Parts: sequence; C-alpha cells; structure tokens
Amino acid sequence: MNILLAAIALFLVVAVPLAVIYRRAKNGKRGKAPLVADLCCFFGGIAFFSVYLFTQSAEAAEATATTAASGGMAAGLGYIASALAVGLSGIGGGIAVGASASAALGALSENDSILGKSLIYVGLAEGVALYGLLIAFMILTKL
Repeated sequence: MNILLAAIALFLVVAVPLAVIYRRAKNGKRGKAPLVADLCCFFGGIAFFSVYLFTQSAEAAEATATTAASGGMAAGLGYIASALAVGLSGIGGGIAVGASASAALGALSENDSILGKSLIYVGLAEGVALYGLLIAFMILTKL
C-alpha cells in the first residue's frame, strides 16, 4: 500500500508541472522555469520517498527480527548516503577521465615521450570513483 501511494505521489509530482509546461508552450511562452521546478520536485520526491520506504522496510524488519543493529531512519539515510557516494564519485570520475584522457591524447600526438606521465594523470582521475566506492563500503559496514 505504501509503495502504491508513493508511486501515485511521484506521478503527480511529475505530471502536474509537465501539464503546466505543455500549456505554456501551447501559448507561446517559455517553459524553462516549470521544467526546472519539475526536475527539482522529481528528484526531491525520489529522495524523500526513498528515505521513507527504506525507513518503513527497516522498521518492519526490526519488528520481526530479534536483534536490530540500528534505527530505521539511520539505516535508510545510510543507504542513501552510500548510493550518493558511489553515484556522484562515478560521475565526477567520468568527467575527470574524459577531460584528462582527451588532453593526454592531444599531448601524445605532439610528443610521444610523455605517454607514461599522461597515463598517471588518467589513473589518478579514475581513483576518484574508487574512493567513492570505498566510502560507500565504510558507510554500509557501520549500519
């Protein structure tokens, strides 16, 4: 029942601003502000309902289990934090590798002797994603 209510709420959070965007576009106005509001509402709703659903499932597991390690809200926020650590570090690592690898290829086309130096910089950029994964494991072991 909770999942159905969350799905209906997320649908409404997305559908209502999209209707406003459509009406504004039909009248010849720009729909950038409602689109930004729609994206903020959508991702805010995803975060809120994720924490809410994780909390509900954690509380149900605590009620049936004999030993509980931590509270429901803390577990839900821990899962959200670990997901954000992996996701954002993956995005940042991808951006860093894209920039450093393209610069390394450009420099390598001019001077062949700098291959080792450029690979070190690309490897350092890839390390950002690994650090995020490491932090996520540390968060999950504390739950």
